[in-house]
Amino acid sequence: MVLWMGTVVGVLTLAGRLFYWQVVRHQDLQLIGEELRSQDTSIPSLRGTIMDRHGFILAIDQYEFKVFATPRDIDDADGLAAELAPILGMNPGELAELLSQEDESYVPLAQEVPLEEARRVQEVKGDLHVAGLGISVFTKRVYPENELACHLLGFVTHDHEVFYGIEEFYDEKLRGRDGSWGSTGDIPGLEIDVVPGKVVLPQDGLDVLLTVDRTTQHMVEEELQRAISEYRAEEGTIIVMNPRTGAILAMASYPGYDPNLYFEEATREEPFTNPAVSAVFEPGSIFKVITMAAALDSGLVERHSTYNDQGQIYVGGHLIQNWDRRAYGATSMTGLLRYSLNVGAATLSTNLGAQRFYDYLQRFGLGEVTAIDLAQESPGIMRVAGDGDWREGDLGTNSFGQGIAVSPIQMITAVAAVANEGILPRPYVLQRIEQADQIIEEFHPQPGGRVISALVARELTEMLVEAVAGMENLRMPGYVIAGKTGTAQIPVAGGYHPEDTIACFVGYAPAHDPQFIILVKLDRPRESPWGSQVAAPVFRRIAERLIVYLGIPPDDVAMASR
Repeated sequence: MVLWMGTVVGVLTLAGRLFYWQVVRHQDLQLIGEELRSQDTSIPSLRGTIMDRHGFILAIDQYEFKVFATPRDIDDADGLAAELAPILGMNPGELAELLSQEDESYVPLAQEVPLEEARRVQEVKGDLHVAGLGISVFTKRVYPENELACHLLGFVTHDHEVFYGIEEFYDEKLRGRDGSWGSTGDIPGLEIDVVPGKVVLPQDGLDVLLTVDRTTQHMVEEELQRAISEYRAEEGTIIVMNPRTGAILAMASYPGYDPNLYFEEATREEPFTNPAVSAVFEPGSIFKVITMAAALDSGLVERHSTYNDQGQIYVGGHLIQNWDRRAYGATSMTGLLRYSLNVGAATLSTNLGAQRFYDYLQRFGLGEVTAIDLAQESPGIMRVAGDGDWREGDLGTNSFGQGIAVSPIQMITAVAAVANEGILPRPYVLQRIEQADQIIEEFHPQPGGRVISALVARELTEMLVEAVAGMENLRMPGYVIAGKTGTAQIPVAGGYHPEDTIACFVGYAPAHDPQFIILVKLDRPRESPWGSQVAAPVFRRIAERLIVYLGIPPDDVAMASR
């Protein structure tokens, strides 16, 4: 009796639930079923292409495909495997195993399948009338030149996240908008039919052309690699800029990475940041160019003024000595630059006074970003009088690039103002934006303000020419170079490293009509610590190649044609 009553109760309960779902909730279930079958399938857009100034492709999207299966809808797994295996480069037996998993509703077969192979898979699907075989499309960012300009470009992940460089800074312009079509399919997403009227076409991203020249970039990276090997340096950065416009022609740092392999490269410590704009360093004696510019422009000294160099000076109780511990006696301003005298630079900054000295540094853009159109630019580190951590001794040490930190892009831009007759250029890397070969927007130089007079800039150029005139490893017959060497100590806890240095050279040519300015920075060179011995030769090699590539005539020919 008890068993009979339990059975009756169970049947009535089951019947009640069936009535509830099939009658009361019938419309709800129907809607749920329709939602499962009616799906919007994404049509991926293409991210804009990044090209150099001549149209050579540096970054581009390409379509790739995923091949998958629904084994429950496959009747002949062995036969299908035999057809697909040679196309997908798989073992037929292993492929047949995957296709025989009848309990699985979705089985991935191959990733990143090129277009031609995807077409062949589609043909097999059509020829054999296989409902359980599917292909989905996606886009992948590709960098055809591999490591070339990697720090400048940044990268895009497989999940379409953007990091660093041009990719991050101009993401809104480069990023497209995916389209979609309405379709019906089973739960795994296999398409059956397209719903009319529900197609939304994708909008591809805009293409960008950079100011960077692929050939110049390649030669700079080649010379940087050579310098790292030849002088056994740990790291390095080289920037080439047009000082008249601020256009970046090349920007390279070592070590680099292949943005196609960003995931594998991520095991290295901070491999992706761009040292040219994000890393800061104490520039050392190349900073004396800025100190001299301030002293000349303020009227404190003239080109032929002299001072008595006693080999040391105290500023705020801090002892400053020349790099070679020598006293040079009566010394001209050009001599100060030629022999790179710390005492002379500190004499100028202290005579200027903190207010005027730091005012000039700020005019040159130091202590703030240059506003270059690259992601994650650092403003550097500059303490000024009135800051809580500023000390009077900083007025002396800052004059020769110690106790102040700049990025390579800040330093080359500041010196470019001298090459540009006193007007601070604004560095930039984007030349124009295009879509379907139609120019959408062009970018032109946006010069900053005047930081020193044109007369002072020309006088300082002559002084920089004289300062390096005697350097054999800078000699280029027929061409006059203006420049400054630098050898900076590297700060460590409690002071400076006793041996390690950063060797630098910044210069422009031809000096009286600059077509390019180059900054060379080598970190911890082992062959020699001096910028004059390791950085200056790198400048010369790049300058020689640029002169040939750009077709720059010798100075005497150029002067005669004016």
